[in-house]
Amino acid sequence: MKNKLIIGRYLPNDSVIHNLDPRGKVIFVFLFIILIFFAHSFATFGWILLLILSFMMLAKIKFWFLIKGLTPIFIFLIFTFLMHVFFTHGGTRLVDFGFIKIDSIGILEGIFISLRLITIVMIATIMTLSTSPIDLTDAFEKLMTPLKWVKVPVHQLSMIMSIALRFIPTLMDELDKIILAQKSRGSEISSGSLMTRIKAFLPLMIPLFISAFQRAEELAIAMEVRGYDADTQRTSYRKLEWRLNDTMCLLSIIPIAIVLFVLKYIGV
Repeated sequence: MKNKLIIGRYLPNDSVIHNLDPRGKVIFVFLFIILIFFAHSFATFGWILLLILSFMMLAKIKFWFLIKGLTPIFIFLIFTFLMHVFFTHGGTRLVDFGFIKIDSIGILEGIFISLRLITIVMIATIMTLSTSPIDLTDAFEKLMTPLKWVKVPVHQLSMIMSIALRFIPTLMDELDKIILAQKSRGSEISSGSLMTRIKAFLPLMIPLFISAFQRAEELAIAMEVRGYDADTQRTSYRKLEWRLNDTMCLLSIIPIAIVLFVLKYIGV
C-alpha cells in the first residue's frame, strides 16, 4: 500500500524543477490548473499532456513511477467516467437498451472530465514530488502573508498544511502495517468480490483512526513541551531566494496559454 500512493511524498532529485523557488512553483501550478479547465478538446488535452510529460522529464520523474503512484485515483476516474456515460445525454444515440441509454456526448464528456481530473492530479503530484513539505509550507505562508491584514491565521494554516502533508505517507505506512497484521491473522483483503473487499477494509479504519489520533496527540504534547506558541512572531531559518529561472518559469505560462486558446478556438 505504501508503495502505491505517492501523493504527499517528496522525491529528492537534482533537477531544474527541484531547484525552482517553491513560491514560483505554487503560482505556476495554480495558473496551470486554471488553464486545464479551459481545455475541452483532444487537441488541447494533448497539449496539456505533452507539457506534463515535459515537466516530468525536467523533474527527472519516471512516467510509470507517477502512473503507478496514482493508481488509487483511477478508481475514482472510472466512476466519474461512467456517471457521465450513463447520465449525460446528447448527440448520437449509441446504445438504447431499456433504461440504459448511452449517447456520444456522454462518452466525450466522460473522457474530457476524466482527463481534466487526472491532469490536475498529475501536475499537483509533480509539484509535491519536486518540493519538500517544509518548502511548500514556507511558500504558502509567504504567499498568504497579505491575508494577515484581515486577521487570517496564516501561520497556523501553513502549519496545518505541513503536518497534513507529512502525515500522508506516515498514515500509509501505518495502514500497510495494519493490513499485514490482519493478513497474518487470516483476514483476506486482496481477494474475493468487491463487497467482500469493502467489508474486509472496514475493520482497518478503526485502528487507523486510533493511530492517527494518538500521533496527533503525541505531536501536540511534544510541541507544547517545547514551548511552541502559534501567536508568537517567528523568523525563518531558511530564506527563499527568487532567481531568473523562477521569473522565466512564470512567464512561460503566457505562451502555454496562447497555444491552448489557439487550439481551443480553431476547433482542432
